[in-house]
Amino acid sequence: MPEIPVAQLDPRHQKLIENARIALDRGNLEYVLEVTAQVLKMQPGCLPVRKLQRVAQMRGLKGRPGGFMGKAISGLSAAPFMFGSAKKDPAKLLEGAEGLLAKDPTNIPALKMLAEAAQGLGLLETVAFSLDAVRELEPTNKANLLALGEAWLAAGKPTEALRTADEILRDRPTDADAQNLMRKASVAQTVDKHKWDSQAGFRDKLRDESQAQALERSAKIVAGDSATSRVLEEALGRVAKEPNNLNHYRGVSQAYRQLGNLEEALAWVRKAREQPSGKADAALDKQETELATAVIEKHMKDAEAAVVAAPGDAAAAAKLAAARKELADFKLNEARRYVERYPNDFPARLNLGQQLVEAGQVDAAIAQFQQAQKGPQVRVAALMGLGRSFKVKRLHDLAVAQFNLAKTDLSTMDDTKKEVLYELGSCLEQMGKPDAAIEEFKAIYSEDIGFRDVADKINAYYTSKG
Repeated sequence: MPEIPVAQLDPRHQKLIENARIALDRGNLEYVLEVTAQVLKMQPGCLPVRKLQRVAQMRGLKGRPGGFMGKAISGLSAAPFMFGSAKKDPAKLLEGAEGLLAKDPTNIPALKMLAEAAQGLGLLETVAFSLDAVRELEPTNKANLLALGEAWLAAGKPTEALRTADEILRDRPTDADAQNLMRKASVAQTVDKHKWDSQAGFRDKLRDESQAQALERSAKIVAGDSATSRVLEEALGRVAKEPNNLNHYRGVSQAYRQLGNLEEALAWVRKAREQPSGKADAALDKQETELATAVIEKHMKDAEAAVVAAPGDAAAAAKLAAARKELADFKLNEARRYVERYPNDFPARLNLGQQLVEAGQVDAAIAQFQQAQKGPQVRVAALMGLGRSFKVKRLHDLAVAQFNLAKTDLSTMDDTKKEVLYELGSCLEQMGKPDAAIEEFKAIYSEDIGFRDVADKINAYYTSKG
């Protein structure tokens, strides 16, 4: 089913829609809703009419008790929209969605149902329209934003897809899914601009079929270096036009990263940090640290390769040792600096504690783990850090207490819990409590006989018991 403009409607329907627009300006919402419902029943692919209907629905909602936001909250749903799951009869699904939205235009499941039905009917811009309506109600719903971006791409609107990717990256600048969406949208925009996808166009310009096939093969490698270079050029152009927009700097940095130029990627993040809004941007701060770490890690890998190539070269070995120390010092200093700036970032405190342990500063690490355990998302990892740190200091009773707390917090026997139980059992072993230790190892053994050396420990225990 094709999507059509108002100009392609029956002349009588065109007149009705013209009258409905006048009625909307005059506040006669009932007439607008009646007319749009009538036209959409005949021509569900006329998106301008659907947009007019939604404007009237939302204006009518504002006049109801509770207002817009009161109704919107009641309709929220975290269920993600899934492309390709349209029902066998999308026309009936569309009818059901329209009925629900007539009662409550902020019903998010109904909007997703509308998108699903439109997908089944091939109304690609209507899919995007429906998901964009969800975005207005749930602006931070990442799953919906990603689906919206894909919908814009499917509808041939790469600029809108780029804008959607920007929305996600504004809050999650390192989000891999959003970055992937931005790359695809940038490539699609470039392809659209140069009309690379016009098969007839470039075939006509070629002398023979073999040349056409060669060019087609080249176009399919659109995600390669040449395409990334074009994406980079466009991102640089956006920076020139809007030098205060941090997302454009992120786009340039990401393109350089795709090209393998980590130094330039880092340089552009630092340029973004120099902007007025970039100085206090925590996400950019993290990204700068990540890239700087990646640059030093690359230098270290180069040094490792040099040692492999010349195993007896003392200078190469010294250079590798220096690179490893530089990386460890940098990670520790950056972790400390970040915690000083964001003292309530518990994952950052966990990271600092881990860096301090590697540096041999166990007491300082303990202080960080004690703070980090206040963060629910890293509590178990912080308790593990504490237990291991106490274990290093041979404070086994304190270590056991931390491992037991971590054990209590974990209900599922996954790899994390197995690790906790193993540490607890090992600590009990060192305290001279083999019977207590074996109970922890047996809990692992009953679920995963191949975990570390628990099988050997079990066998040795029962052998010692005769």
